[in-house]
Amino acid sequence: AIMKRFNILLAAAAFLLLFACKKEMTGPSVDDNILNYKIEEIPVTQDYVVGAFYYSFGGWNAKIKEVPVVGQYNMPNGKITDGVMPKHISFGVKAGLDYFVFSFRSPNRDANNFKSDSTLVQAFIDNDGEGKMKFALSYNFSTGSYGINATNPLEKDKLKLAQFFDDFSRIAPFLKNAHYMQVDGKPLIYIQNAQVLYSDNNKAIYDTLRARLSGMGLQAYIVGMQDRWTPPARYEIRFKDCVDAIYHQSFSSQPNNWDRFYVLPQAIDQNWKYSKDYFEKNFGADYVPNITPAYSWLINTPTSTNPEYPRSDSGALFMQLCNVAKMNASSKTRLIMIDAFNNWTEDMQLEPAESYGDLYLNIVKKEFKK
Repeated sequence: AIMKRFNILLAAAAFLLLFACKKEMTGPSVDDNILNYKIEEIPVTQDYVVGAFYYSFGGWNAKIKEVPVVGQYNMPNGKITDGVMPKHISFGVKAGLDYFVFSFRSPNRDANNFKSDSTLVQAFIDNDGEGKMKFALSYNFSTGSYGINATNPLEKDKLKLAQFFDDFSRIAPFLKNAHYMQVDGKPLIYIQNAQVLYSDNNKAIYDTLRARLSGMGLQAYIVGMQDRWTPPARYEIRFKDCVDAIYHQSFSSQPNNWDRFYVLPQAIDQNWKYSKDYFEKNFGADYVPNITPAYSWLINTPTSTNPEYPRSDSGALFMQLCNVAKMNASSKTRLIMIDAFNNWTEDMQLEPAESYGDLYLNIVKKEFKK
């Protein structure tokens, strides 16, 4: 009798254990994942201020499959093929772009490339007679040009420090141009690679830069770049009390992680929500979302097995990213960046091609303008 009771209790225990295991297996699922949500369409009740990075390049990679509507063009020494810039401005207007952002390199430490950059900017000014678009400048800061690193900061060499400040003084005529983009009445300046502007006191660097510009009658609105997929707290020393706003190197270009790629809009959204909140509360800085129309590894790395961000979806993914950008744009400035207008060497271009026409121009206009 005792053995019979024991067997009954053992069977009951086994049943309860099996039931508990089944119940546990039906617990958390993919539906509970923080990234399991739909990116909703955000109605535009007020226009966003949209810029696009404008690239300078001198040749066409044989792996580039897309063909520009304007035909292949070049920019030797910054001199763009005749007739192309007016068409680019027209495309920008059709997309509802407010401005192009042109890169400029150090006049003091990279003089030849600065001349090339200036020539291209002047081509825009010369062809923007009706003033339908604006332009802004992005300082292409290079630690290589300045020969600095974390243990060899910029201020260690007084000549280099003076050259850095003078680089911005040299572009003052552009900043005062009637075609130049302003935010709150201040000329808009981007600083590429600002996260590696190595200094033991970045605030002092920016304070001096602003004072120099102020001496020329310019109160700048400065936007610094942080590299993609990095935590905001890492660069507190570089940005806190230094810049007015921060933008990330494009998350949607070079999507080399499959996990991120499969939930790219949601992963970007979660990162930006956290970063934007952190920047505002800890740095006193606005956030500028930066998105990309498409991306291909295969142009420059034909053997790449990384995920591609193709154009085969008729712009569906790009539209999701536009809405992620709207969700995370600053309510004060409403600034949004697109990388890029014409980066054909990575298939990132917004510019019309024979295969897709004005598709991406139309998406930008629809998503960001009333």
